Amino acid sequence: MELQGKIIVALDPRSGTSARGEWTAQDFVLETHDTYPKKMVFSVFGADRLQRFGIQVGQEVNVSFDIDAHEYNGRWFNSIRAYDVRPVSQQQPAPAPVTGGQFGPAPEPSVQPPFAQDNGGDSTDDLPF
Repeated sequence: MELQGKIIVALDPRSGTSARGEWTAQDFVLETHDTYPKKMVFSVFGADRLQRFGIQVGQEVNVSFDIDAHEYNGRWFNSIRAYDVRPVSQQQPAPAPVTGGQFGPAPEPSVQPPFAQDNGGDSTDDLPF
């Protein structure tokens, strides 16, 4: 899955040792730019990924992530892990303004009532038929 937005919080990195060796992880909060903005906390695991992604607060990013859930003591918890985080290009080309080009300016649309007919001077009947 993918989601685009702005990084608004970078939580403190966590690290430890497991049966597989040393590990490092850090959580980030992303806020979308929807009409009603949503926030999502996602985790990046691995010192190499953290360094490669170089995530900064205030940065516009596109996050690719997996969602998984696990059970602990009868309760379920979601886990959102990012496997790719890419900065969004700030220099996206703006759409070109529409102009008349080689044919001159676009004509103004004319607005006319759809059924302009004389009803014989009877002002109480405004029906077109």
